[in-house]
Amino acid sequence: MEFIKNTDQKAAIIYLGKVLKNIVQNEKWPGYNCGIEKEEFLNFKESIKKAEINNPWFTSNMVEVCLTNWVENLNESVVNQWLNNYKDLNKINSKTILIICAGNLPLVGWHDILCCILLGHNIQVKLSSNDEILIPAILHLISLFYPSINEQVKIIKNKPTNFDYVIATGSDNSNRYFEYYFGHVPSLFRKNRTSIAVLDDSVSEDELLKLSDDIFNYYGLGCRSVTKLYLPFNFDLDRLFNAFYKHKELINHNKYMNNYDYNRSIFLLQKITFLENGFLILKEDENLFSPVSVVHYEFYKDLNQLNSTLKHQTEKIQCRVGTGGIPFGTAQQPKIWDYADGVDTIDFLTKI
Repeated sequence: MEFIKNTDQKAAIIYLGKVLKNIVQNEKWPGYNCGIEKEEFLNFKESIKKAEINNPWFTSNMVEVCLTNWVENLNESVVNQWLNNYKDLNKINSKTILIICAGNLPLVGWHDILCCILLGHNIQVKLSSNDEILIPAILHLISLFYPSINEQVKIIKNKPTNFDYVIATGSDNSNRYFEYYFGHVPSLFRKNRTSIAVLDDSVSEDELLKLSDDIFNYYGLGCRSVTKLYLPFNFDLDRLFNAFYKHKELINHNKYMNNYDYNRSIFLLQKITFLENGFLILKEDENLFSPVSVVHYEFYKDLNQLNSTLKHQTEKIQCRVGTGGIPFGTAQQPKIWDYADGVDTIDFLTKI
């Protein structure tokens, strides 16, 4: 792979995808063909390990799942397909954008940063302490072949000042603070969302295995994590447990199992009925949101009636998987044009 330098933002992002592909696919430095020198290759590998030390939820396996999805999205044809939906992107007046990142998933703030980079905006990034390793590591990679990134993107530690617009992601509680501190400037605030799955009687065992990835990848911490199942009346719950056994290694993750033990104890004390398999609790509950290690389920008899009910909850739902939604196994593999909360970030940035 030819090494490039001093290219434009779009070419740099596509080149980043090629570099990340080599990093994900190779344990050892494969040579200069990977696009970066050996020291930089090893440094990024070390950043993946440091990310897990900093935040035990960011296991190397989950970080690689995240990076693999970005490799697919930073493919040249995918990037072109995405950006071709917009007009006059090269005519945008540069502004300073403050991006406040969440830290629930690896690189969860990267998409916002990417959008701003491609449009030529200057960026102030306020990182979450839970994800303060990987984004700087990605930016450093880009700087190797696009040095201007160091001027365009600044990681800030102190109180942000001198910005024109704000993009902030957090919980519903965080959004109260966002509104209080940044409500006076044009802004894009994202709140709590979760994902659901609707099953019908035709669901196959293979689809249930894929559903398990939608539930367990990232330990259920993301807005695209399925936390609620809608099941046809009299659905055999043993089919779910058989499929979920694929993720039995969760019993070795201390933080996850601490959540499991805690929730199990609470339910027992409160005499709440639930089913379990040693690492997951299935609880019949109308609530869309469930705590880590718990998945809510609800039976339905009439799909049309269920669809009508779900229409009133669209602001809480990021993804619908299965019947009437995206395919099983794809919830945690968003395309680059699948915007959080359904708000088009590029469109927001082009109108400011």
